[in-house]
Amino acid sequence: MQTIDRETVLFAQPYDISAAGFYFASVEGYEKQSARLRNSCGQPVEEFEIQFIDGDELDAELFKALRVSQGNFGAFLDVCNYWNTDQKRKVIIAVGECGYSFDLKTGDSDQLDVDIYEMGSLRELAEHFVDEGLFGEIPESIKYHLDYDSIARDLGMDYGEIVIAGTSLIYRCP
Repeated sequence: MQTIDRETVLFAQPYDISAAGFYFASVEGYEKQSARLRNSCGQPVEEFEIQFIDGDELDAELFKALRVSQGNFGAFLDVCNYWNTDQKRKVIIAVGECGYSFDLKTGDSDQLDVDIYEMGSLRELAEHFVDEGLFGEIPESIKYHLDYDSIARDLGMDYGEIVIAGTSLIYRCP
């Protein structure tokens, strides 16, 4: 599943309450607007809280997981344009659910050790594992008598469930 190409719009909210914030969609737009922004005393405004305003739902969840700030929003805008859905999901789960740290400027999403399955439940994962032979060769006549709910409960010790951008996923952080 690939993300829908939609411009990501952020908002720079000044910490200085006498200055007005601005919307931007690129590093150049941010730099241009922030360079001319002044507070009520005519002083330049230098510190901003960066907020996600509009864009793909997946990118909004990535923004939240990575705690995007004034120091890394440029790298965030880059990954919004260049990463595929799988890379974004992996980082969201690794950082948001598994407690991994990730540096947007130097990190490689492909190096994160996270297993992800696009499935709606642990039971569905249990059925998939049986069909794939993870538990060895099981005759078709016996498969109908397996307790998939019990297998799913056991899988729940190592796997978690999450919904990202409306898609149900099962994940494991080894």
